[in-house]
Amino acid sequence: MDLKTMQDLVKQSASSRAEFQNHYDEALRYYSASNDIVNRNNGRSQLNPDGKGDPLRRADNRVSSNFYQLMVDQEAGYLATTAPTIDVGKDGDNKLIGQVLGDDFGLALSNTVVESSNAGRAWWHYWVDRDGNFRYALVPADQITPFYATNLDNKLLGVLRSYKELDPDTGKYYVVHEYWNDNEAQFFKQLSSNPLTLEPYERVALYDATAGFETGVTSTIEHGMGRVPFIEFPKNRQRLSELHKTKGLIDAYDDIYNGFLNDLDDVQQVVLVLKNFGGTKLDTFMDDLKKHKAIKFNTAGAGDQSGVDTLQIDIPTEARTTALQTTKSNIFLYGQGVDPANFENSNASGVAIKMLYSHLELKASITEANFRHSINDLTRAIMRYLGISDADSRPITQTWTRTRVEDDLSRAQIVATVANFTSKKAIAKANPIVTDWQQELKDEEEEKQADPFAGGDDEPFQADREEQEDKEDKEGKE
Repeated sequence: MDLKTMQDLVKQSASSRAEFQNHYDEALRYYSASNDIVNRNNGRSQLNPDGKGDPLRRADNRVSSNFYQLMVDQEAGYLATTAPTIDVGKDGDNKLIGQVLGDDFGLALSNTVVESSNAGRAWWHYWVDRDGNFRYALVPADQITPFYATNLDNKLLGVLRSYKELDPDTGKYYVVHEYWNDNEAQFFKQLSSNPLTLEPYERVALYDATAGFETGVTSTIEHGMGRVPFIEFPKNRQRLSELHKTKGLIDAYDDIYNGFLNDLDDVQQVVLVLKNFGGTKLDTFMDDLKKHKAIKFNTAGAGDQSGVDTLQIDIPTEARTTALQTTKSNIFLYGQGVDPANFENSNASGVAIKMLYSHLELKASITEANFRHSINDLTRAIMRYLGISDADSRPITQTWTRTRVEDDLSRAQIVATVANFTSKKAIAKANPIVTDWQQELKDEEEEKQADPFAGGDDEPFQADREEQEDKEDKEGKE
């Protein structure tokens, strides 16, 4: 791509990038418990019982709730605490793929659920480093602007990655734009907000593997992946942040809750209304009240209403409590989360627990369906890196595991009931006391080899057992 085309691309995508940035920043604020209610406090929750000049309404407490972060982390923990297992049909290939994915695959996937919940989609970038190792990483979603084909398959044609970088010589920031297509990556530097200041950026070191040292720098590299080396992890079909489901309800809850706090502070402020007070200074009135427990008033004869009245704030406690409970319930309902308060009964049955998780399971299942395609793309990229010939056509099986509160007794009873009619592999996977079902099958096989008559599945050895028992009976009689 020449410089003029790149300048036009950056200029045309500026508005869409700015709009996305606004929505993304808003989601991050709510994820960090900096809801709109605390905008006046620079994003920090703060109690301020004397924040207003109104004598009756002085309190201006602003405390931000954290429902959004709870529900986002809840799905990430439920869906991705245990990384999905990937099976490409050959144990040797599975082992090699697992080694490339590494120990941090599950953590990266969990962070991807959080990122896609806030941004509507997340992005992974993969590459081969200088040492020849396959690498992948989660890229901040606000750095990526994708470009797709307009046909029905929506093929990813290119990715514009934009981010700020500090110039150590001047102490100022400039914007780096990387454009990646299926063949190469080009690097540009933008010195100001004007796209016309865009220029090629020679930032990639050229390395001679044979000689073992750098030979120069360039602004264009051929990555050799054969595809755009970025993988999208969409949260939903519309690429919408999870915040859009509940923002209005969360703001309503904050408004009601903080109004309640303000009233509790204000109700402690009693305003005295003096009629025909027989003095000229309020200090005199307060001194008489403290010392003599008496107040001097002037009288105006018959019908006089001299005295002290009080002004206090009445709190509609029942109405506000109902509103808070209803709003909270709707937040978890429409946000498809699990209210932790519903686990007060520790004796909940397996069916009851599944019902509590039903909305979260629906949301997690949609996320999983979107992520499966992305994980397959990454797996095929690793297979191509490993030199597997049928990398683009071989079937890939993914097994995802949910992490949730379980009724182990109910699960164990189900396993025991179907044990005689189910494969050992399925039983090992469903066994509530087994953490590694593959190791469980290996242990069972080792025990069987050590003692062929041990265990419950002894039909192949039944004839041998009966013959041995008959032999022992005969020897005993003799």
